[in-house]
Amino acid sequence: MINLVWLKTFCSLVDTNHFTKTADKLFMTQSGVSQHIKKLEQSLDTQLLVRTGKSFSLTDAGLKLYQQGQNLLKTTEEITTSIKQDDPLIGTVKIITPGSVGLKLYPQLLNEQQRHPTLIIDYRFAPNSSIEQDLIERKVDIGLLTQQTQSASLLSTPIAVEPLVLVTSHTVEAVDWQSLTMLGFIGHPDGEYQSQQLLSKNYPQFAHISQFKRSGFSNQISLILEPVSRGLGFTVLPLHAVNAFQNQAAIKIHQLKNTVNETLYLCQNSLTFESNRTKYIKSIIVNSIG
Repeated sequence: MINLVWLKTFCSLVDTNHFTKTADKLFMTQSGVSQHIKKLEQSLDTQLLVRTGKSFSLTDAGLKLYQQGQNLLKTTEEITTSIKQDDPLIGTVKIITPGSVGLKLYPQLLNEQQRHPTLIIDYRFAPNSSIEQDLIERKVDIGLLTQQTQSASLLSTPIAVEPLVLVTSHTVEAVDWQSLTMLGFIGHPDGEYQSQQLLSKNYPQFAHISQFKRSGFSNQISLILEPVSRGLGFTVLPLHAVNAFQNQAAIKIHQLKNTVNETLYLCQNSLTFESNRTKYIKSIIVNSIG
């Protein structure tokens, strides 16, 4: 069995890359740090560090121990915190979602925080790839994805569907392939994927978003429709994002022949200890958008 005190010293040493800094961080002596590393190597019967003067590098075994040891230490910390305090209305819940559903969900979660000030909402907006990575690395408690995850470490539950829509300025009466080509595309972080989903089902000419001229790009969900509203191009977005745009009179949603919906998946890391506050926020999310 791995000694968690020695493991914490080892992981701290890798983080700081310096024996003296590690000693200061852990309120130890430098020789104490070295002793912990030596005892850990002896208990595992393998070399973890290659020392060169005052510096060091990790062996393959050391790298594996660091990667897996961080998860073990984090899980231990989460269990300790949970045992000490697991009130559903006390503590921080870290959430990450695509911008579209976030525009609808975030204000509702802030309403919960206003009702229960000891429940802290830490909310981040990101594209699917970043959301999945943060969940895998356990940087957040809950994530929403618009694509089914391929990661074996994540638990995923479909909770809702959201239509994808094509949007232009209000001056565009109707759209066909030629008019879209002339307008050009306003890009955003999930634009390529979402356009592929919608346009491929409605235009036989469509193969890739690169067929359209690039008329602009924004990574701010609340601003993607600003250039669209000014007639600078068209875009494809989930309906929640479009409905949240303040200047509705300046844009137009075009009804296409074939409707395409994105499924929203509620995701968590399977190794994360689920607190009561996380369960509570999950229920709010499901009731809000499910």
